[in-house]
Amino acid sequence: MTRPQHFGWFLSRGFGPHGWARPYYEWNYAWQKPDLYQQSARELEQAGFDFVLIEDALSVGITPETLNLRVRKAYGGPKHDPWMLAPYLFAATQHLGVIPTVNAGAYPPYLAARQFASLQHLSSSRLGLNVVTDVGSAHHFGLERLPHDAAYDRAQEWLDALRLLWHSWGDEALIADPTTQIYADGTKISAPQHRGRFFSFDGPLNAEPLPLGDPIVASPGGSPRGIGFAGRNSEIQLALSNLDADSIRSYRQKVRAAAAEHGRNPDDIKVLFVIKPIVAASVEEADRIVAASASPDDATLIEVAEAWSSDLETDLIVLDLDRPLDPAIFGDHVSKGTIRGLQGTYDSFDGVPLRDILAGKARLGRVTDRRGGTVGTADEIADVIEALGNDADNDGFIFSGDLHPVTIHRALDELVPILRRRGILRSEWADGGLRANLSAF
Repeated sequence: MTRPQHFGWFLSRGFGPHGWARPYYEWNYAWQKPDLYQQSARELEQAGFDFVLIEDALSVGITPETLNLRVRKAYGGPKHDPWMLAPYLFAATQHLGVIPTVNAGAYPPYLAARQFASLQHLSSSRLGLNVVTDVGSAHHFGLERLPHDAAYDRAQEWLDALRLLWHSWGDEALIADPTTQIYADGTKISAPQHRGRFFSFDGPLNAEPLPLGDPIVASPGGSPRGIGFAGRNSEIQLALSNLDADSIRSYRQKVRAAAAEHGRNPDDIKVLFVIKPIVAASVEEADRIVAASASPDDATLIEVAEAWSSDLETDLIVLDLDRPLDPAIFGDHVSKGTIRGLQGTYDSFDGVPLRDILAGKARLGRVTDRRGGTVGTADEIADVIEALGNDADNDGFIFSGDLHPVTIHRALDELVPILRRRGILRSEWADGGLRANLSAF
């Protein structure tokens, strides 16, 4: 029997200039206005997607070099606050979950608990939190830049604090009886006092209990600490892996084991793998796309370098393409994981021309090779999705790209009907918001 799966859409550019430097920008949507995102959210709901997850980066840096790298091609900014966009997406849809990114260092627990509880009520329990531990924006908030594990410690204390506040109203505190005209029983409300390593606050929260549960938690991070954090806290874990059954199964087992170690039911966390498929009209077209990417020209390499320059806060454009890259150009503030991502399949940068490094990022593969390729016909992509559900018990996928009607239809027009006919993609919604939809199968 075909296994149904969950699907989400990842706004990889955040609340930013969707379509910039692409022909579809000339559709003349104003990225600063809600219309573009509301139309796209309605399309995703129609397609049967569970949620839309909004990337965010709070900082574009402070040095002139970093600022220019981040904004000159709009890879790292500008970005508006995704939490201000969320109510517009809720207003445009009825079932779609909305999961903005939140950094624990940017929101004091009491403020966060109150705002997020309000959105959970207003959205009929369709809110999620994509909790990240990035410390690059610490200077904007007058905070210390924490090491990797300490950032996870802070995020854990922050989440525990939110849950403490959300549950400061006891089960019998809310009465709302028009006959007695008593709204709530204050004796059933606890007043927690928290004095922790990172946060101090007093409760209780001045908001009603959440009738359908807390907002769901999503988290990225494939490090042992990141997987442990997901196992303890998350209902959704964003994962990266080659699209073969062994790799998917191995990754899922790590996350599920982490959930079990924290006394949770492993079925309560959905491991969803990020994918950015390129849907071709035919097998021949898919082969042509892959073949054309095998020898990228300099213009393509420069485009790849622009994107990585933003992520690495290091200008790769000024470097000689035909000389090896010296790792000393990366400052101590640059993410070691991002540097390893640029390195790719090479053991080191030694002796490898920058041209070869960038060309490896530009080359595409066929989705049928199960080694990370993303190009295929709608039927071939559906075959891979179905096989991973049936053979590796995969929970689903998060499609990555601009939140724009053109990119959504380009990826989904042919794929949605095939997935629906095969019983992989939902056609009906559960009652009870995002948590109920994630728990439906």
